[in-house]
Amino acid sequence: MENKFIRAALPALFIHMCIGSVYCWSLLKAQIATDMGVGVPEIEMAFSLSIFSLGMSAAFGGRLVEKNVNLSSFLSMICFISGLCLAGYAVTLQSLPGLFASYGVLMGIGLGIGYLSPVKTLMLWFKDSPGLATGIAISGFGLSKVIFSPIIEGLLNVYNASTTLMIMAMISVVPMTLATILIRKPKHWTETSNKFCLKEAFRIVFTPDYIKVWLMFFINITCGLALIAFEKPIGLYVGFSSIALLSSLTAVFNTAGRFCYATGSDFLITKVLIYGVIFLSSFVCCFASYGLMWPMIIIIALMVINAGYGGGFSTLPIILKERFGLKQISMIHGFALSAWAWAGLAGNQLSSYLINIKGYGYDVLFGILGCLYMISFFISISLMRNQKKTDSEQKPHILKIR
Repeated sequence: MENKFIRAALPALFIHMCIGSVYCWSLLKAQIATDMGVGVPEIEMAFSLSIFSLGMSAAFGGRLVEKNVNLSSFLSMICFISGLCLAGYAVTLQSLPGLFASYGVLMGIGLGIGYLSPVKTLMLWFKDSPGLATGIAISGFGLSKVIFSPIIEGLLNVYNASTTLMIMAMISVVPMTLATILIRKPKHWTETSNKFCLKEAFRIVFTPDYIKVWLMFFINITCGLALIAFEKPIGLYVGFSSIALLSSLTAVFNTAGRFCYATGSDFLITKVLIYGVIFLSSFVCCFASYGLMWPMIIIIALMVINAGYGGGFSTLPIILKERFGLKQISMIHGFALSAWAWAGLAGNQLSSYLINIKGYGYDVLFGILGCLYMISFFISISLMRNQKKTDSEQKPHILKIR
């Protein structure tokens, strides 16, 4: 059956709705630390490693995805499911190295390959609306948190962390297997047999525009992860007692941001304008939160920042396609996702350092994140100016006849 929803949209949602459960770390980490008999700061590296492994596996797995999307989806499922199961076993054994290797490295590899696999396939099926395509694929990553948050909260009320991780793996097996079977590229598309040239890769990666996109993406993820990792304690600090509701609420906005920002980019001539909107709105929310740590302001800030965080992911391949074309989009997108890897180390560790080690309040965290968002905003402005200059240079000169 050659249908773009069956062969592309549905498999993308199945994959991303499962692997996106990594963002429920804030709900899991306290119980994992308790069951292992250690403090929460001692296990934070597991989440950081999972995001780092995600980014690096995506960076170097682009060629695999280009060649065989079914194989890459299958490998994603194997690594993700086994990583969760082994993480549950590591918790039972109270092994920190085991937790870092399973939840951090192995599961992270599954995340990276699975994240990248459906994106190009969707863009091929939805040629006339690439923003809608990536919005469909990557919104599933945010939707996962909406689905898994109440499930995890319910499981932790009955079971320990080890059993909860095992059940999460069991829930994910069926949809990821179906995705592996269903996903296909269009029949009319023939993948190029040319090997990716390292010289060509360096030429793209070290262009000023690519570096600016990489930096914006890195800062946006760093700021988002800094808050996501501490979402639960921030909610409790401002007196929001229903943490499962807060987690689901921010996840809804994360999902909406992924879909709406990406779809909205289809109507813009300069796609990077979306990043400018994301950074400016996030800066305003951080500035307001720094000055007034009121519950309603904090909740609004978390929702807006989560929407921008998700939107940054879904619009990234659109911005890359606009500047570098579709031919090697999986490889180029994969390299850009290395920013996610380094942000995975920076974001979680930044908030952990400020809150757990230095003892600063959450207002200081919001203030620092606001400064980072403003830096990204100025980078986006610079990128838009470069785009306008390039477009004007490419326009044919019209001779005036007097």
